[in-house]
Amino acid sequence: MRRALGKAHPRLAGVDDGAFDRGDRVAPIAAVVVSLPDAVEAVGLSRVRVDGRDGTARVVALLRAVGPPEGVRAILVDGPVVGGFNVLDLDAIRRTLGVPVIAVTRRRPEFPRIRAALLRWFPRTALARYALLRRHRLVRVPTGGAPIWAAASGCTGRDAVAIVRRAMVRGYWPEPLRLAHLVASAARAAPGPRGRTFKGSRRGPRAGPVA
Repeated sequence: MRRALGKAHPRLAGVDDGAFDRGDRVAPIAAVVVSLPDAVEAVGLSRVRVDGRDGTARVVALLRAVGPPEGVRAILVDGPVVGGFNVLDLDAIRRTLGVPVIAVTRRRPEFPRIRAALLRWFPRTALARYALLRRHRLVRVPTGGAPIWAAASGCTGRDAVAIVRRAMVRGYWPEPLRLAHLVASAARAAPGPRGRTFKGSRRGPRAGPVA
């Protein structure tokens, strides 16, 4: 992993959701493949159910839609959830795609509050969701400002820190995640079909996940 990150332009994928309202049934998600520092190679759009349990399958399908994982060194996700409390199974994503997965958060989660919220709103599935959230150890990622946090599947904590720091291009947040959030947020208001991918200068619909 360290050797791969030493290359001039390692490829990383970023996945994030966009803005949504509590009354929405679905939330937009986007995947962006970046050749560091900032060359965008592919973009994909999809949706997940708000507070649902389809996030892992949707993220896998979306990443497959933007292209084969060969050459992608790691998949970064903005936290282990999308669309509210739709919790991702980082191990399942890693096993299916064969690429390390790293969940990055700006602040250390307050797990007692999260557990209480899950028990209140999702009593039948709270423990399963919470187990996914606590499955991987959090590691501190130093930055030039406040530290951020990461949990990894498929690589060591030390490698996760190196990957996240390598991905910081503007400020103290990984560039693939910054771009994925912009795309997902813009997609919420955009008319037209969902489940589309865009690669390089070629544009056109491909089969992809839809809600």
